[in-house]
Amino acid sequence: MKKSLIALAVAASLAGCSWVEVTPEGAAVRVAQSLDDVAACKKIGATTSSVVARVGLERGREKVATELETLARNQAAELGANTVVPISPVKEGKRKFGLYQCP
Repeated sequence: MKKSLIALAVAASLAGCSWVEVTPEGAAVRVAQSLDDVAACKKIGATTSSVVARVGLERGREKVATELETLARNQAAELGANTVVPISPVKEGKRKFGLYQCP
């Protein structure tokens, strides 16, 4: 019983952790809310971000979504894009983003 409680406490504390940090280059990448927001932009490509959505317990949806966005911003910066836009819903810790170069 004691081991179960310890494991549950560890899992609960890890569920709140953020493991993804925005790079200095990724910090300059804008997150658009819809494809309409990037209509005047050049499409560079797409990326799929993936994080752990469950560590014993389900991680918070907002935290998972934020980490996916951060990963997409970092990837966009590496590929020469300055804007990302989500093009799929968050599902099982994954989300697809379009990468754009906007004026």
